[in-house]
Amino acid sequence: MRKKVLIGSTILALAILPALNGLAQESAEAWTLRRAIDYARENNIQVQSQQVTKEISEISLEQARASLFPTLSFSTNQSLGFSNAASYNEFNEATSSTNFNGSYSLNSGVTLFAGGKLRNSIRQKEIQSTASGFDVEQAKTDIEISVTQAYLQILYANESLKIAEQALELSKAQAERALLMYNAGSISKADLTSLQAQVASDEYQIISSKSTLSSAKLQLKQLLELDIAENFDVVFPEIADTEVLAPIAPLETVYGTALEVLPQMKSSALDIEAADIAVEIAKASKLPTVSMSAGVSTSSTTGSSAAYFDQLGDKMNENVGLSISVPIINGKQARSSVNTARQQSLSTRLQDQSTKKSLLSTIESLHNDAISAQSKYLSANRQLEAAEVSYEIVSEQFNSGLKNTVELITERNNYLNAQGSQLQAKFEAVLALKLLNVYQNQPISL
Repeated sequence: MRKKVLIGSTILALAILPALNGLAQESAEAWTLRRAIDYARENNIQVQSQQVTKEISEISLEQARASLFPTLSFSTNQSLGFSNAASYNEFNEATSSTNFNGSYSLNSGVTLFAGGKLRNSIRQKEIQSTASGFDVEQAKTDIEISVTQAYLQILYANESLKIAEQALELSKAQAERALLMYNAGSISKADLTSLQAQVASDEYQIISSKSTLSSAKLQLKQLLELDIAENFDVVFPEIADTEVLAPIAPLETVYGTALEVLPQMKSSALDIEAADIAVEIAKASKLPTVSMSAGVSTSSTTGSSAAYFDQLGDKMNENVGLSISVPIINGKQARSSVNTARQQSLSTRLQDQSTKKSLLSTIESLHNDAISAQSKYLSANRQLEAAEVSYEIVSEQFNSGLKNTVELITERNNYLNAQGSQLQAKFEAVLALKLLNVYQNQPISL
């Protein structure tokens, strides 16, 4: 029987193992840009913090709505009384000098009129709650921008590493060729040493490039709030020229679209509306407040000959009241509140203008960067082609003894610099174009 159990457990484990392997492969799957953006929009701490703020604003809204409804409260008081003087009942019998007293009351109240303060407060909370929702969306947009920048930085660092590795291969090939030429007496020891030193320099550059790539991956991993022990890598897509040289929308179109679709701008407009309502709320403090109250109370004591429930019925008191409170002189509190609310409303409008100007400045910079980077990319392509041909010619001439080591290294560096310039222009253009897409509410992907 025991053997059957062991065999069954083994079969079950073998059946589950492929599924576990599949889960492990899925968790270790390389991240695409779209996947990273979607994940960060839901899991980033800044986004979650903004979501908490939105929940708090919704709680405040519910509380404001509840202020329209009557209040209801119950209170009771139980006390123990002592007396040194003897007391007698109707039968001339001495009674205890210790009495237990109890009182009970049920009260309700409702505000009938407060100058529109309550309903304006509700409207203000509704606007603030809606604005908080847009703030959550803006936080998601901000993290989308950050993830895009970090992801493209990884791709740029990876391409830079490839250039460094290519440079090392060229250096090693040149050093090996130079060693043969030195042994044949075609070049000096100094020339050989220069090329060997270039190999060491390129090896160091690879170490530096790998470190830059690791740092870029770490930055993206932190934006995604991933655990330190979790394996992380990204997909390295090939970026075609069509993506680098994609059409650029006119500046006016991008800015106009951003004003309409960005959550930040919608939230800013709602802030102005909420500030205007705050002025109306402050004005209500100058108006009378009308409220109604009602209550019922009773009490009992052990010092009475009446039964407990009889006492409660006999001592029942009921009341209904209407109160009016009219502010006359309150130390300029009402006037100060109104003036403060007006200044805050003005400040909100100035903040809205500042936000629009900041947005325009950002979009203008991105628009100029995209145009400039595309022009640089086209120019860098031509420069790279020329530098590659020149380097090949000088390499052949060096092998033939027609060029010296300095000229060879110079042409090699020109070729590598041309590669670096092309790469930089390429990713500057892609980044600017992708961020312009964000401001036009277009999805980002590679």
